[in-house]
Amino acid sequence: MIRTHTCGELTEKDIGKSVKLCGWIDTVRAHGKITFIDLRDRYGKTQCVVFVKNKSAFEAMNSLTKESSIMIEGKVGQRPKGTENKDIPTGLVEVAIDKVEVMNKCPPLPFELGDKNVNEEVSLKYRYIDLRREDLQRNIRIRHDIIKAMRDYMDKEGFLEIETPLLAKSTPEGARDYIVPSRVQPGKFYALPQSPQIFKQLLMVGGFDKYFQIARCMRDEDLRADRQPEFTQLDAEMSFVEEADVHIVVEGVLKHALKEVMNIEIKTPFPKITYEESMKKYNSDKPDFRKDKNNADEFAFVWVIDFPVFELNDEKKLTYAHNPFAMPKDIKMLDGDQKQLLGMKAKTYDLVLNGTELLSGSIRNHNPEVQKKVFKLLGLSEKEIEDKFGFMMGALGYGAPVHGGFAIGLDRLITIIAKANSIRDVLAFPKNREGKDLMLDAPSEISERQLKEANISIIQEKKKETRSGKQGGRPAGGLQKKKK
Repeated sequence: MIRTHTCGELTEKDIGKSVKLCGWIDTVRAHGKITFIDLRDRYGKTQCVVFVKNKSAFEAMNSLTKESSIMIEGKVGQRPKGTENKDIPTGLVEVAIDKVEVMNKCPPLPFELGDKNVNEEVSLKYRYIDLRREDLQRNIRIRHDIIKAMRDYMDKEGFLEIETPLLAKSTPEGARDYIVPSRVQPGKFYALPQSPQIFKQLLMVGGFDKYFQIARCMRDEDLRADRQPEFTQLDAEMSFVEEADVHIVVEGVLKHALKEVMNIEIKTPFPKITYEESMKKYNSDKPDFRKDKNNADEFAFVWVIDFPVFELNDEKKLTYAHNPFAMPKDIKMLDGDQKQLLGMKAKTYDLVLNGTELLSGSIRNHNPEVQKKVFKLLGLSEKEIEDKFGFMMGALGYGAPVHGGFAIGLDRLITIIAKANSIRDVLAFPKNREGKDLMLDAPSEISERQLKEANISIIQEKKKETRSGKQGGRPAGGLQKKKK
């Protein structure tokens, strides 16, 4: 290693040691014949001092700009009395610089780190600079620690972490799929997973009775403050369980993670309210159970259970209210009229935290005949069921166990825990409100060669007459099979 210590490590026990520190110049304070700098890395800050008698080091330090990356060599000393900074772990010591090595000089910044009035479009464009902010680094550390604590708990409870494919089949799951053209199968497409739902059910059929995954999911849907086109969830599934068994695991993993990382004690079991009660009392299926809605330190979890199996869409046709794979509580009602169907309840549950939906799950429909009946009531033909879910229906027919699971939205959870202003503040490289990556300038056009290899072409919008009389138009972004 180039460095002997991090910038958050040195204390009084290190006084007299010769050290090497690497980091970024956080602040520079020149006082005539002496210059102070705060050197920063992700572990903390250390005050360093250089005197004019050390000509080369003094001139080097005074020519550098904030956020330049450097390595310094020097000796640890005690700060003079009255200059200590007791707010940081290194605040009782400083390093007298003997030598400076400039790794990279930083040009003028596009914005000042810590400036709360920076336009978000600018900060996202220069995300690699913005990530140096102390609050973002704290949030990312919390994210790491929460996920690690969850992994540890799930492992202790006998769950296996199993990865599932990112290139899969397009199936109706409530949102638009992101699609990926197949070069070797012209005119055919993969879909990026909206969730590992089907794969985790197939794992239950395959005999892995306790599965989990820190899963990446993609949905091509309209964005809002707590939603990104790609997101992460703690995804889990269990065999031979009832709803109460799933709830115990959820409450256990959250209790462990919050205590381990944030030293927050949460009371379990969480209260429960039915969907019907929640809608009547709160006019919402995401009730906020905090006593003080403005208290950011209060964590009020509540289970919302017994969602309807079906609801009506805008065309007054049946659609699923929660998810199409949930087991109805009374399967005999599937033979009833529309009124009876709309009154059916499913073995479904959401977990809400402070008015935000944090988790969704259900006991699954493990009976292929019952699942097929649900699909037909949703308007799918025999051919559509076979085309979209034939593999799943076949799998359920081979002795599928009773099973159920859940998915916790980690981005939303960490946003609440870290008291972040936005979900984008707990992600290293988020998209903006339009789903764009301003740093990479994505989505972007691809070359004609790539389009040809993928057997696709761009449908152009018809050119429209502008007020100036000139023709104008832009790509519509649609995909079409390339004619051969």
